[in-house]
Amino acid sequence: MTERTESVPPLRRPRRKRDPVGTREAILQAAGMVLAQDGKEGVSVAQVAQRAGVNRGTAYQHFQTREQLIEATASWVSEKLYRAAFGDPAVAKGQPVESISVEALTEHIAQFAMDNPDITRVWLFELLGSKHPGDDPFWQQYVSNFERFAKTELAQPGIDAEVASVLTLAGAFLWPIWARAHSRSAKERQQMAKRFAREMLRLSLHGTMRPEKYPELDARVRKAPAPRRQTKLNQAS
Repeated sequence: MTERTESVPPLRRPRRKRDPVGTREAILQAAGMVLAQDGKEGVSVAQVAQRAGVNRGTAYQHFQTREQLIEATASWVSEKLYRAAFGDPAVAKGQPVESISVEALTEHIAQFAMDNPDITRVWLFELLGSKHPGDDPFWQQYVSNFERFAKTELAQPGIDAEVASVLTLAGAFLWPIWARAHSRSAKERQQMAKRFAREMLRLSLHGTMRPEKYPELDARVRKAPAPRRQTKLNQAS
């Protein structure tokens, strides 16, 4: 007589807890990397899902089209950049411009760019190509702060806040490419960020030319009409 043995049910693996916020973050992080590497033409929801280690169906639940994904990625970077530069939006929006530390702001932006060279470059190119740059939270806060600063006694007369903002941010986000941020240690990135911030502060304080040595040029610049911000960064003339 054979001994009867009871069948043992297979062990059930515990289901992975759903984390839609974490999943979205992973997708956006991967999208930023793909955008930086391949540009818009190389982006697809399926490809980004694979890069993020996320099921394709799950990725499509978050972003139905590549356009939605690209737009969301730019907004995601803008929010991170905003908090790195200005802190809590609820506080930053009401902060008097005179109380903002120019040194701290410059260093925070430079450090964020050095630590995140790919996604900041993606954000910059998306902004420059946008038909509505004013919709971007970080850009709107940055340029409006510059405009308010230009109206104070702390500023040189005749500042074009829009041009100055583009020049400053373009320099901050392209410097990590030149400085090879990817190949540097955290300490080296910090040093390179401080180097950039120091030069930007020097330019802001003193410029590169002594106006008393160029009196005619200085006079023409001072007589130039007050600048007005365009509604589009790349608006055709």
